[in-house]
Amino acid sequence: MPTFQLLDNGHCTSPAGWRAAGIVCGLKRSGAPDLALLLSDRPAAAAAAFTANAFAAAPVIHDRELLAAGRPVRAVIVNSGCANACTGDQGLADCRAMAEHTARLLGVAPAEVLVSSTGRIGVPLPMAKIRRGAELAVQALATDGGAAAARAIMTTDTRPKHLAVALAIAGREVRIGGMTKGAGMIAPHLRPLREPQATMLAYLTTDAAVAPDFLQTCLNHSLDASFNRITVDGDTSTNDTFLALANGAAGNEPLTAAHPDAAAFAEAFTFVAGRLAREMVLDGEGVTRFVELVVSGAKDDGEARRCAEAIANSLLVKTAWFGADPNWGRILCAAGYSGVALDPAKVSLDYEDVPIVRHGQDAGVPEAEQSRAINKREFQIRLDLAAGPGRFTLWTCDLSYEYVKINADYHT
Repeated sequence: MPTFQLLDNGHCTSPAGWRAAGIVCGLKRSGAPDLALLLSDRPAAAAAAFTANAFAAAPVIHDRELLAAGRPVRAVIVNSGCANACTGDQGLADCRAMAEHTARLLGVAPAEVLVSSTGRIGVPLPMAKIRRGAELAVQALATDGGAAAARAIMTTDTRPKHLAVALAIAGREVRIGGMTKGAGMIAPHLRPLREPQATMLAYLTTDAAVAPDFLQTCLNHSLDASFNRITVDGDTSTNDTFLALANGAAGNEPLTAAHPDAAAFAEAFTFVAGRLAREMVLDGEGVTRFVELVVSGAKDDGEARRCAEAIANSLLVKTAWFGADPNWGRILCAAGYSGVALDPAKVSLDYEDVPIVRHGQDAGVPEAEQSRAINKREFQIRLDLAAGPGRFTLWTCDLSYEYVKINADYHT
């Protein structure tokens, strides 16, 4: 049984000592909210993971540099509508100016302010709008501002995504809240900060006191059960960012890996990250079907992931799922070209509980029954390679007409 409780309408300011805002600063032609600010009332320990894309956006470069120093963080300012990626030295200068301006308004050090951006690549930030937006956001900060912040970071998302949980640590209630955005350009492949190194942005806040190293450990261990488990379209963004911030307002002794409640905290942390990641796929651009793809029997977990990603990112597979077409040959084809070790004569495939392939061949189930198994909003597909103990679960989706329309019209 879980050791935590899901809070009603929870968000990133459900934990104590956090305030947030989401306002309109004019970056989106729609006039929708497009600037969010998240503030801790006290210094917060930070952990992070960022995109593996070589064209990392200016905010990613900025945040990596700040967090590498290991100093506490007070605030994160996030704009939607402009990615500030592929913008060269000017993009970095604008990002730093954005942090410095926000820091002055808040009365904190510039090194305590992180920055995130999402939107169109290759476009400079309109700094006059950003400066005015930061001023409005500081004025709008509120302890119940988490939901507004989650709405302001959206791009092609159809709804804000946020939640929070509560759990007991050494007899004290602590909370973990989170928000995320992302509907397209989703295949994160996040790299933890302290390892060699449309967008997903994710932020977890907690009022627990957590040692920085343990907070990073929790984040690292959550990745394969959350953001590195998802793909909408196979494209890894220039701006992908996952931040976790712990401000200690709950008053507990700092959590370390040796603490008796360390496992409970890590479990709750992973739950919040996993639920947010799942919601991103459910709200993916044009998505009509959510697919849990389980590849087992691979030589190792890495090969299981490689096989799953080949299947989940196949356009032929994804379009078949859209039409509830049980064309299992496309799945075996993708597994075959993924390059993993397998014996075709030993492979099995199931749609939900319906046997589809046995020993690499048609299991004999009528196509109408196969189609019924996947003609639903959510379903599971299981592929057994029978080549070893490796296993990986991936959350993915179909590819619809609407996805093509959204991305064909993204600029125009």
